[in-house]
Amino acid sequence: MCSELQKRPQVTFGCDPQRKEMSQRRIRGVTGTQNGNVAQEEKHNSPEFTYRESPLTVLLEHSLHIRAIYHIFVVILLVLLCDTVIYDLIERGKINIGVTSVLRGFGDIRRGVKLWLFELAVALAFYPALRIYGLVRNIIKHHASLCKIWAVFGILCVVGLELVLVAVPVRDLANTYLALASSAVVTCEMFRFVMKICAAAVACAPRCHSGNEPLPTISQYVYFLFAPTLIYRDEYPRTKKIRWGVVVFHFLEVSAIIFYNSFLWERFILPYWSDYGKEAQVEAGTVVRGMFACVLPGVISFLCGFYCLLHAWHNAFAEMLTFGDRLFYEDWWTQSRFSSYYRAWNRIVHAWLRDHIYRPLAPRAGRAVSTLLVFLVSAAAHEVILALSFGFFYPVLMVEFGVFGLLMLPLTANSSRRYPNTSNLMMWLSFFIGNGLLWSLYTMEYFSRKNCPVSEDDSFFVPKSWSCPEIVLKPNWTFQNPFYIIY
Repeated sequence: MCSELQKRPQVTFGCDPQRKEMSQRRIRGVTGTQNGNVAQEEKHNSPEFTYRESPLTVLLEHSLHIRAIYHIFVVILLVLLCDTVIYDLIERGKINIGVTSVLRGFGDIRRGVKLWLFELAVALAFYPALRIYGLVRNIIKHHASLCKIWAVFGILCVVGLELVLVAVPVRDLANTYLALASSAVVTCEMFRFVMKICAAAVACAPRCHSGNEPLPTISQYVYFLFAPTLIYRDEYPRTKKIRWGVVVFHFLEVSAIIFYNSFLWERFILPYWSDYGKEAQVEAGTVVRGMFACVLPGVISFLCGFYCLLHAWHNAFAEMLTFGDRLFYEDWWTQSRFSSYYRAWNRIVHAWLRDHIYRPLAPRAGRAVSTLLVFLVSAAAHEVILALSFGFFYPVLMVEFGVFGLLMLPLTANSSRRYPNTSNLMMWLSFFIGNGLLWSLYTMEYFSRKNCPVSEDDSFFVPKSWSCPEIVLKPNWTFQNPFYIIY
């Protein structure tokens, strides 16, 4: 037993025992997934927030195999960089290295910053409103009827604040198109602040009514606005120091992934779809070939997006804010059930949906209806982000996520127990096909609206790629015996 413990890899974080404890708990969590009973026991006994590292942080530090995979992705990035440089020199006579796509994606950054500052101002305005509500509630606490009226008024004020937070950016982005990446940042931050306000309101309302516990300070609320969590607490596990080298490294990873996606866009997407819509007709074989060409870059972009947002970005902010709980996701890549995947993919959003939608509704509406509503809310939010970012409504993601994703829950519930490896393989197959469809269908619609002639029937909600260009079958398609060899 002792020799076995001595062989176990150790983590050193200088002289900070909290970081050491955090990593050791993550090691036990990762190794515990090999045993279902141990994992379930730890899951039920663990508190909401504790000292934990991200799974990839632990795996990259202690597994040479995972670090080799990380190096493979870095090499792919370098190869794409070299390919882009060579292409730019040969075709254009100058080096671009994907900067044009990045600048176009983050175009009109000033307007995006203004919208974000407005969203932040609305989120900050919630705090003085909360203090006023609590002060008045304390004055009228002996009048039951007034307390009920004041509670309803408080709920309406929170709803009104949320509506203002959503309506102004949505109207601005709907009236005037903002660049894709800038618009995505604005809309994602909009939903993040909406969920933050809701979580703070739900957590602080009982304090205003009982008066037994003081309301949070302004510093606690501001910390919550920027902390990588959507569940409000007055205090979170905090590390003792900031490792600025880790912060800089994660932000460099974010920058590299932005260019990674730019290279994928320029090398694999534009050659197939940039001219889509310039001709009146296009062959079905060309469309199918383009869709399959999007599968591999789509999956790579999917993995890079996960690593960029849920690992690098959140860990950078957690390190700057000394936020001790880094379990922003779990090992979703090993799951064989879609229900487990949805819980493990993004624990931050999952925890909010669980506490503020599922749990309040499940006792009244039942688990099935509550689960359906969670999926619909999540799918609708994702679709709003895509619609405002692209400038058109094309609910491909909503159909994949809210329809097929929901159907996969009961289908994989039993099969995953009998055939876990096969179920995990099928889950990854759905990721490949789904991301390929997303990259191809949204790109087809984007260039159709850009290249096709303007028509009076053009609409934000009606896909233009359905009517322009016309997809025709190739008339002389033939099938040949694959074993017939011509010498």
